[in-house]
Amino acid sequence: MATSLGKSALKVLLGLVFIVSAVLKVVDMDRFEIYVYSYHFFSLNFSFLAARATIILELVLGIGLISNSLHKLYWWGSMAMLLSYTILLIYALAIGRSDSCHCFGDYLQLNPKQSLLKNGFLMLLFLLIYRMKERETPFRWLLLCLAIMVSTIGVFVVSPPDNYTQNYNSDQNLQVELFDEALNEAPLDALNLREGKKVICFFSTSCEYCQMAAQKLSLMQQFYGFPPENIFFVFMGTEKGVAEFYEKSESVAYSYLLYDDVVKLLKINNGNFPTIVFMDNGEVVHEYGFRNMREEEIKAFLKSKN
Repeated sequence: MATSLGKSALKVLLGLVFIVSAVLKVVDMDRFEIYVYSYHFFSLNFSFLAARATIILELVLGIGLISNSLHKLYWWGSMAMLLSYTILLIYALAIGRSDSCHCFGDYLQLNPKQSLLKNGFLMLLFLLIYRMKERETPFRWLLLCLAIMVSTIGVFVVSPPDNYTQNYNSDQNLQVELFDEALNEAPLDALNLREGKKVICFFSTSCEYCQMAAQKLSLMQQFYGFPPENIFFVFMGTEKGVAEFYEKSESVAYSYLLYDDVVKLLKINNGNFPTIVFMDNGEVVHEYGFRNMREEEIKAFLKSKN
């Protein structure tokens, strides 16, 4: 009896681990999406869906484990998910990655080695409950369907994916005339932005969304082979803030400058950070904030010849 109660408690605990993991990923959804995208298995748009599908599966498995119905189904589903995570982490180590796996969002930073140990421990715990007797609960298949439906609706309502909900023409922050004037004045005149294809990013060093936008752009630049010397960061902040920005964003350390005339900078980008501008021979081709970056447009720009 004690053993049975112990296994039941362990099963509930494992279910709660999955649910907590899913909830923390939702809270840190923006960074989790970028983490999924960083492997470049999927497009940016599909990475949004893959991230949410992962979270939904964790929620469904967690609910199922706590309910103690359909034991074998949820047990094998849990082990398959842990095994999939483990394979991904082994791949991450093989390609030299040491960044956080975001398995518990941004609240518990685990590198691939630490996360592998965590997965191994969880799989051992799952082995202890393998032979548990399934409770014959009525409507157990209905419960599964409800868990899938509630989890899916909940995740998409709490965190709707970018690029599927954004109106791309409503986020134009750049004051083009002021920007054009600034290109001929210090400090922007030293960057030769009117020659060839250039990307100029207006960031605040303390802006979390600027850091994530820099990481997205950095990944795309590397994926599509755009010359890094043609990307420039223009910061509102301090030199110390710039160093912290590059560390937190995990971005390539592109050329940058500090824009001392803060009032003018705020007028140029209408006070909106981040503002990312794609230019072709001095003409503004695309402009994005963090949430409306369109990969197909950016890919076409970055892959085309200068």
